[in-house]
Amino acid sequence: MFQTLFWDMGGTMFDTYPQVDATLAQVVRSHGHVIEELEVSRLTRVATRVAITELSRRFGIPAAKFTAAEADLKRRWRTNPPPAMAGLREVMAAASGKNLVVTHRDRTSAMALLNSHSIEVDDLICPGAGFPRKPDPAMHLELIARHRLDPKHCLGIGDRPLDAQAARAAGIAAATLITPELDLPTAPAQFTAHNLTDLLPLVE
Repeated sequence: MFQTLFWDMGGTMFDTYPQVDATLAQVVRSHGHVIEELEVSRLTRVATRVAITELSRRFGIPAAKFTAAEADLKRRWRTNPPPAMAGLREVMAAASGKNLVVTHRDRTSAMALLNSHSIEVDDLICPGAGFPRKPDPAMHLELIARHRLDPKHCLGIGDRPLDAQAARAAGIAAATLITPELDLPTAPAQFTAHNLTDLLPLVE
């Protein structure tokens, strides 16, 4: 049983990817090309910046076009945010320890998403604070030290292999939220879930 939860944000706490994928796909289509959103999804699950770099290279579209479209989407989220993932509030409430966020999102954008849903967390850390990005475990290790946590009572929850890799490298257990249509690898996560509520038996 795990008491403290380390949360990834996009695709784990909030259902951001459908809108991100559609936005990047629309940039490709607006330049006269054809692309399926599932193809974009496979790239964004590595990282949005990886998707932008690859789509820019493949279709000869300046990366700035994708970056601007993504920035515009984030501005729209201030008044019309993406939905929270089903089961998020129940799992957060079940944790007797802390709910901590480890995200690649910039702090301003991350806090805006949390505030838009009136969701409070105990701490949030991102690469903007000077830490390397996942799968490097530095952000997890910083939170473990900051809150004097026992890793054996912690569970990292994410939707991508790099989330599990970072958690395991920090010495904590990992659970992967599965996106069935993408068939992403779940290793090295010890646990998988199709819905966040599948994790409730692991949390106390």
